[in-house]
Amino acid sequence: MEHRANLARRFYQLFCETDLVYREAAAGLGLTHSVFKILYAVWNYGDDMRCPLQEVRRRSGLGKQTVNSALRRLEGEGLVCLERAGGKHKDVCLTVQGAALAKRTVVRIMEAENAAFSGWTDQEVDSYLEKGGQKYLIIDTAGMRKKSKVDDRIE
Repeated sequence: MEHRANLARRFYQLFCETDLVYREAAAGLGLTHSVFKILYAVWNYGDDMRCPLQEVRRRSGLGKQTVNSALRRLEGEGLVCLERAGGKHKDVCLTVQGAALAKRTVVRIMEAENAAFSGWTDQEVDSYLEKGGQKYLIIDTAGMRKKSKVDDRIE
């Protein structure tokens, strides 16, 4: 039981550290954390630059009020629009300007993610912890080094 409690605390710590990396990256790109998470969710959902509002909330991990406030701001800036998607459902759609912003910001972060994952083995990438129907990526980073510290000629 103690081991699981320690594992849970370590997982939470890693989650917070990872979230901080994304928060700082968003700030460095001139975006609020919530705006970044919404753009990331919509861009990453599909090729048509739209995502169901409920899915934006789920994928971003943001509360309903936070998402709605950020969407009002994004709508006011002409970066997204909300479209009816049957019944009470709405889709969040990127405008041309919103897609351009996502390409300058979100895509840069995704490229950095891909570069980071490219150094991992399949086993590291496929190592998941399942809890309550959710999948969380758990990676053992022991022995990993910054790319700048690796001399490819020797290895």
